[in-house]
Amino acid sequence: MTNRLAKARRVVVKVGSALLVEQKSGTVKSQWLASLVDDIAALHKRGANVIVVSSGAIALGRQKLALPKGKLELPQSQAAAAVGQIALAQSWTEALAKKDILAAQVLVTLNDTEERRRHLNARATLSTLLEQKAVPVINENDTVATSEIRYGDNDRLAARVASMMSADCLVLLSDIDGLYSAPPNQKGAKFIPEVKEVTPEIEAMAGKPVSGVGSGGMVTKIDAAKIALGAGCNMVIASGHVEHPLKRILDGERATWFIAAATPLQARKRWIAGSLQPVGRLVIDDGAKSALMKGKSLLPAGVKEIVGLFGRGDTVSIVGADGAEVARGMVAYDSADALRIKGLKSSEIMKVLGAAGRDEIIHRDDLVMLAGER
Repeated sequence: MTNRLAKARRVVVKVGSALLVEQKSGTVKSQWLASLVDDIAALHKRGANVIVVSSGAIALGRQKLALPKGKLELPQSQAAAAVGQIALAQSWTEALAKKDILAAQVLVTLNDTEERRRHLNARATLSTLLEQKAVPVINENDTVATSEIRYGDNDRLAARVASMMSADCLVLLSDIDGLYSAPPNQKGAKFIPEVKEVTPEIEAMAGKPVSGVGSGGMVTKIDAAKIALGAGCNMVIASGHVEHPLKRILDGERATWFIAAATPLQARKRWIAGSLQPVGRLVIDDGAKSALMKGKSLLPAGVKEIVGLFGRGDTVSIVGADGAEVARGMVAYDSADALRIKGLKSSEIMKVLGAAGRDEIIHRDDLVMLAGER
C-alpha cells in the first residue's frame, strides 16, 4: 500500500490548522513544519509534483487581532484570514526556501474549480507553476468567500484540487491515524486499513470534528474520498501529529488508504465522454484524425470547420469528413477564436489573435476517442 505514495507523480498534501498552528499561542509550529518540508523536498527530489493545501490563515489571524475564542462571525473570519494569510504564506515561503524550493501562494473559491472556464484557468496556472518546479500552497480565499459558496473545510478543497490537477495521490494529514469503525476511543472500535469504495457503511463510520482549531472531521474526509476516487486519485488519511508525516507513510506506518479503481487520466476521459453534453462540433481532416488515433492533441491546422457557439472549456464533438463522431473534448478556445485560427499552424495563433494561446485547440488530456486510440 505504501508504494502508492512512493510511485505517485503528482501529490496533493492537505495540512489542517490543528497540525500547523499552536492552539494556545496562535503561532506556527515551526519545527513540525520544517519536518514536513523535509518530506516534501524528498518527494520533489525524486521528480514528483507536490501541491500543498494549507489551512491556518484564520487561526493565525484571530490571534493577531485578539479575536474571542469560539465560533467567529463571517466578517470576523474574513478579517482574520486577511491578516493570517500573510503570516501563513511567509511561513511556507521561508520553510520551503531552506530546501531551495520556491513557494507560490494560490487562493481559490468554489467557483474556481466548479465553473469550467475558471477551472481551466486555475489548472493552467497550477500546471505552469509545477513545470517551473514551484510548490503551490493553496487555501480557500476566506477574505471574499461567503457562507453560500465556501468549501467550509480544506479536506474537500484538497480533493477538488487533486481532481482538477489529475493527481495520483491525496494525503490528508489528520488528528488521527485513519478511519475507524467507531470513534477510536470507543470500546470495540476497529481500524480500517483500506477502502475500495465509499459505501453507506463507510459513511456511517464518520464522526464529528475532533479538534478545536480546524473545522473538519471524518465526515469531510469521507466526502473528500468520494471526490478523489471519482477522479482516479488514491487517498490516504494519516496522523499529522508526528514529525516527518509523509516519510512515516512511506515507511508503512498505520494509515487508511482509499483505493481508486481507475487512473486519473482514465477517470477524466470517462467524465468527458459520458458526463458532458457537447455544445458544438469541430470537423477535422484525415491527417488530424490519424494523429488523434495515435494519441496526439488536436491542432488548429487539422480543423476544417467550426459548427455551433461554444465557450472556452465547453465540450465539443470532433467529427471526420464523413460526419462520423470520432472523439469528444474540452476546447481551449471559444467558437469565435476557433473560427479565426482553424486551419492555421500553431505558430500563427499569436499573430492572428494578438495574444499567445495554447498550441492545441484541444489537448490530448482533455480529449477522449470514441473509436479507440492505437
